[in-house]
Formats: sequence, structure tokens, C-alpha cells
Amino acid sequence: MPITILRPQQPGGAQRPPAADDLDSDSDSDGGADLQEDSIGDEILTPGTVITSNPQWMRGHGTYVPTDSSAITSSLAGTLTKTNKLLSVRPLRARYTPEIGDLVVGRIVEVQAKRWRVDVAASQLAILQISAINLPGGILRKRTETDELQIRSFFAEGDLVVAEVQQLHQDGAASLHTRSLKYGKLRNGVFVSVSGTGGGAGVVRARRQVWTMDAANAAGQIDVILGVNGYIWISKHVESDVAAEAVGINRMEESVSSKVYSSQNDSIDVPTMREIARLRSVILALVENGLRVDEDMVTRGYNEAVEMGRESVEDDLYLGGEKGKRLAAVLTGQE
Repeated sequence: MPITILRPQQPGGAQRPPAADDLDSDSDSDGGADLQEDSIGDEILTPGTVITSNPQWMRGHGTYVPTDSSAITSSLAGTLTKTNKLLSVRPLRARYTPEIGDLVVGRIVEVQAKRWRVDVAASQLAILQISAINLPGGILRKRTETDELQIRSFFAEGDLVVAEVQQLHQDGAASLHTRSLKYGKLRNGVFVSVSGTGGGAGVVRARRQVWTMDAANAAGQIDVILGVNGYIWISKHVESDVAAEAVGINRMEESVSSKVYSSQNDSIDVPTMREIARLRSVILALVENGLRVDEDMVTRGYNEAVEMGRESVEDDLYLGGEKGKRLAAVLTGQE
């Protein structure tokens, strides 16, 4: 008696899960190392959404398989992405995950015997050791008990610092350092906190995270520090001592070290303060409209905001609501 092999049929009444079932992988390799991530769709998934029950897909971060099912299900709110046959959900908002070499802006929240605890918007507080900072005068020596007793003269609770991630510990905490003249205590500016990492908006890792730009309306130059952790510092540009730069790096450290740990702000003229506020409004408008925050986008957005301000006599600095949408449309070429 001949044997007939029938094609498997889907159970009646059951609907095929949407999303990844109807999508083929971009890679035809058998487990090849194609590391490029491509977004499968712009649709936002919510926790509990069934992504696929096709066994060819593997689950990644942001997904799980229920005990009574074999379907890959989303465990958070975000967008679906894939890497070869691996499916993952990128959260719309997530805590900052430190990486070695990242430039971050943080706030001192605790002073201990030989170190500071710094809030860098991560799941754990970062650590800044007293051995990882420059001593006044640029002296290179071992830290002593006297330095530990004077630890609050360097950084105290509430101070804002810009630093670099030097090391990552097994528990996920990061160690920072400020052993550079471009790092240290922040003054003469305004602090901005943005979120949106993972959803496309917010600060992105770029070629330059720190730059100086020329402000409009007879204002001085402005320094912008984009911390990869979503903390941003916008401040008045302070000219360095040319004579100190001419004598070498060691002498320069000696000449500027007296101001490195000062908490006293310099005098800022009103036009510069207005342009700092305008730049802050531009960054908030970018995040509100889901645009990335980097040097190119911030510079273009600021120039466009200056032109928009000249349309009215009051030169309104507010860029929320319809004005923010209009600014975003210009930057994305939709207007």
C-alpha cells in the first residue's frame, strides 16, 4: 500500500502571528557573523505582544518564551530588530549602559574616604577614585591621607563633572577618570538631561562629543558637552591662557589648576545667556520630536532657531509645541 506524506497544516481557526513570520532574514548564511542590525519595522511592540512562533527565529534581549507556548514574545515596549536569525526588542527608553572610552557628564551624589560616587544615569552609581584625578599644581605623586581629608575641596555633593569611563567592573559599575585638562568640574553653564536612548532620539555616540560654537546676536562663544549618558552641559566658553599653553603641558597644568576645582562662576553677559537658553531649547525640541542629538543636528537646529527667532520682534526662545515640530520638519527635509 503506497504511503502519502501530507504537508503539515496549521490548526484550524489559528491565526499566524504577525511581524517576523512574514519576514525573511537578510542573511542566507548558515549562522554567519552578520553583525549589522536592521530594524524590522517601525511598529512599537508592547509587553506580551507575540512576535513569532516560527522555530527558525531565536530570541534575544527584550523577548521571552512563555512556559505554555513556543512563541517568542516581547517583554518590553520598543521596536523589533534582528541580527541574522536573532530577534530582539530595543526599548524606547533605557538606562545608560557604560562603555570604556565614553565621555559622560555626572553629578557627585556621595563622598567617601578615597572616592566619589557619581550619578551617570546608569543602573548603578559610577566610581571616581581620588587617584584618578589631577592634583592641584599638576603634581604627580601618590595620594596621601592629607588628600583624603581634603577630598571635598576637589568635588563635593552636587557638583557636576565631565569624565571618561576608564574601566567596567563585573557588577556593571563604571570607574571614571578626569586625568585630562578637558575633564573636571563644570561651571558657567546650564545642565540638560535628555532621555530616549534606544528609540533613536537622544544623544548618540559621534565623532565629537565636545565642541565650541559661535553664537549669534553679539553673544560670545559657547561650549557644548554631549554626554553619551544623556546628560548635557552648555556653558560659556572660557579662553585658555595662551602663555601657559606655550610653555608646555606640565606648566599649563600648574597655571590652570587653581581654577579647575573652583565652584565660582564667571560673569556671563546677557546675550550669551540668551543663546545658551536657545541652544537648550533646540536640544529639548530635537528629543521631543524623536531626532538624534549630535554636533551636526544641534548646530543646524541652532542656526534654524536663530532664523525663526528673527521672524518676531520678541525673539521668543521657546521651541516647544508647533514651533518645535516646525524646526524638526526643517531639519528632516519635510518642509
